[in-house]
Amino acid sequence: MVTTPQEQNKSKRSNDIIRFVCWVGAIILFNVLAATYFLRLDLTEDKRYTIAPVTKQMLGNLQDEVVVDVYLEGDFPAGFKRLQQSVRETLDEFRIYAGGNIRYNFINPNDISDEKQRTEFYQTLAQKGIQPTNLRASEEGKQVERLVFPGAVIRYKGKEAAVNLLKGNLAASSEVRLNQSVEGVEYELANAIRKVAFQGNKIIGYITGQGELEMQQVTDLLGSLQEYYRVARGELSQIPSLEGLDLVVVAKPTSAFSEADKFKIDQFVMNGGKAVFFVDALNANMDSIGAGGMFAVPYNLNLDDLLFRYGVRLNQTMVMDLNSGFIPMVTGYMGEQPQTEMMNWRFYPLLNTFSKHPITRNLDAVYARFIGTMDTVKADGVLKTPLIYTSAYSRIMQAPVPLTLEEARMEVNPEQYQAGQQPVGFLLEGGFTSLFKNRRAPAGIQGNKVKEEGIPTKIAVFSDGDLVRNEVNPRTGQAYELGFDRYNNITFANRELAMNTIHYLLDSEGLINVRSKEVQLRPLDRVRVREEKTYWQLLNLMAPIVLLVVFGVIRYYMRKQKYERF
Repeated sequence: MVTTPQEQNKSKRSNDIIRFVCWVGAIILFNVLAATYFLRLDLTEDKRYTIAPVTKQMLGNLQDEVVVDVYLEGDFPAGFKRLQQSVRETLDEFRIYAGGNIRYNFINPNDISDEKQRTEFYQTLAQKGIQPTNLRASEEGKQVERLVFPGAVIRYKGKEAAVNLLKGNLAASSEVRLNQSVEGVEYELANAIRKVAFQGNKIIGYITGQGELEMQQVTDLLGSLQEYYRVARGELSQIPSLEGLDLVVVAKPTSAFSEADKFKIDQFVMNGGKAVFFVDALNANMDSIGAGGMFAVPYNLNLDDLLFRYGVRLNQTMVMDLNSGFIPMVTGYMGEQPQTEMMNWRFYPLLNTFSKHPITRNLDAVYARFIGTMDTVKADGVLKTPLIYTSAYSRIMQAPVPLTLEEARMEVNPEQYQAGQQPVGFLLEGGFTSLFKNRRAPAGIQGNKVKEEGIPTKIAVFSDGDLVRNEVNPRTGQAYELGFDRYNNITFANRELAMNTIHYLLDSEGLINVRSKEVQLRPLDRVRVREEKTYWQLLNLMAPIVLLVVFGVIRYYMRKQKYERF
């Protein structure tokens, strides 16, 4: 049967219409499926755009809107632009998983034209905890300094929390530190949202009765804990047991624990309770070092056997470290006025070497005072993870250790500081064996039942009780921020270390693991960039044009061959 040209054209039009309708239907179906089934693909190698499941779950449980004001708006160098973009992308992801309960604003504090109002705004941000940083950049060949507030304020139902987004180790290069900050964006923002939106129901017990740090000396730590948990405080000898608590903190005891008190701690751990010990092996106090000096001698805490059974031993030693803090010393007089100078005090190590663990990842330096060494001992079923070390240039002093202020004036002999990195903090995880196994319960304990094998749990032990001690202003009596060195006006990461440790112990599978996120830094070869700059500029400029011309020529000849046949 022969078809006419008119019939052929009509059939072709019908086929085109059917094909068009099919494509339109497919596009509509795809959009319906995309709206119904949520799907996002992260094709990056290090999964930098992937939000952790625990963060998604928390965001999905939000009952009201969270408002985030980010003070990272402005014209920044490439490194800060990367941090700015990472914050924006993370908040965009948060908004998706929160079902629209996240709203954010980027604000430039420098946009306020009135100088007085701008200064007051700066002060307000500083009071909220967002510390400024001086950003140096090159603009049109000139070095320009700009005050930047790399932080955010998160608000939820009348409550607010400030978060600093510029984190990382200050000893690292600016490029590495900015990369560490990018790695921590999700955790910092999610942790702040958790602080304001979810009231923790876990209870932390701060143990007293053995000469532990006084309330004024742990004001900052306990205040920080109360933002996440319920905190109870009481003497161990006055309570029958630690039942009902989730974690206990032992901070720098100075007198001996009775067997009954040790039994309460031991049975608490056997029943799955968590514990953090900040313990000094030697008695050393800066206020007690007079003109003639003193000797640091061992405490009698009656805790050695308990910690030994759990897998660690506190040695009767003290560490001196070339990487250390400073103290003010009188070096002379001008008339009747004493002249003071900051002197290196090697008994105050700056701890800046950490294991790759969520507790200590990307942590800044930690300030220690009169810290000792630790060893691990055999404890079946217990995993021992070192968390923090001294520097490689350390020296170990055996008790009794002479302490004199003249040590700060003495010339350093590098050969004496070859002890290498010494672990001063351990995380212990597993099923512990009771110290009172095959023994009766001590006198004064109600009932004689002893749980000899424990439920798997976690314990952290640090060989410095002062890690969690905040300084107190001698004039006003007000507590300084934990980790703040008032002589050098520097804040160290002591609070972060303590908080990260407690967060991990109470929720090891939770939000704290977001700190493990790693974004690979792939810097360009600066020498090659400088040498091959012109070549790559020309390639990027000319290659698209050449490809477009080639495509046009090929298409022209293909169409010419196709239609010349007719």
